[in-house]
Amino acid sequence: MTKQIVTGIIGAGRIGKLHVQNIRRIPHMKIKAVSDIQEGRIKGWADSHQVEYITSDYRDVLQDPDIDAVLICSPTVVHAQMIREAAEAKKHIFCEKPVSFSLDETKEALAAVRKHGVALQVGFNRRFDPHFKKIKTMVENGEIGTPHLLKITSRDPEPPNIDYVRTSGGLFMDMSIHDFDMARYIMGSEVKEVFAKGAALVNPTFAELGDIDTAVITLTFENGAMAVIDNSRQAVYGYDQRVEVFGTKGSAAADNSRPTTVEVSTADFVLKDKPHFFFLERYKDAYEEEILRFAEAIATNQETACTGNDGIQAERIARAAQQSLAFGMPVSIEHTEKIAF
Repeated sequence: MTKQIVTGIIGAGRIGKLHVQNIRRIPHMKIKAVSDIQEGRIKGWADSHQVEYITSDYRDVLQDPDIDAVLICSPTVVHAQMIREAAEAKKHIFCEKPVSFSLDETKEALAAVRKHGVALQVGFNRRFDPHFKKIKTMVENGEIGTPHLLKITSRDPEPPNIDYVRTSGGLFMDMSIHDFDMARYIMGSEVKEVFAKGAALVNPTFAELGDIDTAVITLTFENGAMAVIDNSRQAVYGYDQRVEVFGTKGSAAADNSRPTTVEVSTADFVLKDKPHFFFLERYKDAYEEEILRFAEAIATNQETACTGNDGIQAERIARAAQQSLAFGMPVSIEHTEKIAF
């Protein structure tokens, strides 16, 4: 890649700042602008990262003729609108998950991307984790035979604050959606049925807001395989992220990532490090890799590694899980047509 990809960031919260740091490590990418509604709050940080200019209006970024691509790291409620406007401005787009809380809004956003011929990558960063990628490769190569069962454990170290919960879209759309994407990614098949059970066992206030903090979800794939996902908003020992695939020739499992692999054994105990505590530590490499792959897709005019179709399919599963929880029964997903880009 020879042409430098000039980028702008919309939303300078925790994830937006992380992407700026990662882009600065990529020689063929350059950060020109950052937009945040609290412009004054980020000035010192932006200066320290050699950002050319900051603005409180994201449209300044979209209208900048030098900018080739934008990263949308704003709250989910404005993702779809920003995708549409970015596509109209002929900017390539990286958007954090989910695209929206509404399937209709997501479809409209994806239609704009197709109409204007720009690239879109959805931020399901776990696809780029080296441990999970190895399992995906083993499944693709037939090393475990025909996969029959998938088990995913995804538990946060501590629950989010209540203000966040109010606008998160609920556990399935905010948290489990990563696991829904991972299930499709690893198994290579669409989900045709979802059965979800959940409760507010960590914090009763979640229930007052119509949300849950603990869930078990069963997925049935079109190829007949099945998956079980368990989620919790509070694992006191750290960020618990595990995957196992079982097939006709054996199984493959990815255990938790830890600060070190040292294990101490004595007559009294066997001791090893707890899992990483936070997702920024656990998925550091994945966050770097997803931006690198986004840049490669733009430079080579190839399909992105996580397309708009991947985004909407994960949203469909999340919506079905919400319906299943509400009605206490399995929910079929009938509209799993692939959206071409």
